[in-house]
Amino acid sequence: MRILCTNDDGIHAPGLKTVEQIARAISDDVWVVAPELDQSGVSHSLSLNDPLRLREVGPRHFAVRGTPTDCVIMGSRFILKDKAPDLVLSGVNRGRNVAEDVVYSGTIAGALEGTILGLPSFALSQEFTIETRNAPLWETARTHAPDIIRKVMAAGVPKNTVVNINFPACTPDQVKGVVVTRQGKRNPGFLRIDERHDGRGNPYYWIGFERIKVEDMPAEGTDLAALAANFVSVTPLKLDRTDETFSAALTKTLA
Repeated sequence: MRILCTNDDGIHAPGLKTVEQIARAISDDVWVVAPELDQSGVSHSLSLNDPLRLREVGPRHFAVRGTPTDCVIMGSRFILKDKAPDLVLSGVNRGRNVAEDVVYSGTIAGALEGTILGLPSFALSQEFTIETRNAPLWETARTHAPDIIRKVMAAGVPKNTVVNINFPACTPDQVKGVVVTRQGKRNPGFLRIDERHDGRGNPYYWIGFERIKVEDMPAEGTDLAALAANFVSVTPLKLDRTDETFSAALTKTLA
């Protein structure tokens, strides 16, 4: 099995080494094509107005000055054009990709692009806490991911579906199990604007995030609830975003 690995944290990110180790637990035919620079939050951006620069950083390891989407296209359609990959693994992201994160995430986008190209694709993310922010527990993803991926691949992944896997911020032995979840939803107040001033007194701004309050417990069955309870969350995400229920209502409205 030929596996293509990518990420959005960049070619030198620790999580990329982790996803390569996960891939090598499944196959010895592993290729890495990742962004030259950190591309967190770029979503499904595609470089159309700038050229892509490709750099070989080692055997079967390439850096692309572009987005995760660019990397998957470059990897599958150029670097591996003679024998396409059988599987795309995107991650392991430093931090979880749940709820609204799936809209912004470059990690999810890398897997989505694999799905668009007709390849079974997984997005992998490792949650961290304030205490483990600078040293996420990569061993948790490394320990549990290979078996989950093997089982899902054996069952078969629908052509228009991405498998989004999030690992809780605990040690491998503290993981309580694996659950299939739905995409959760945060309180929209979690986004904030952080205003600051530079040395000359000019204002500049960061997009920031508020911590979830204890009373704002996530709904049962969601990716958020699974991680909070130390379960691995596995969420199938469809490429087709059509709202079938509203579509039926609109059909009557606009008839």
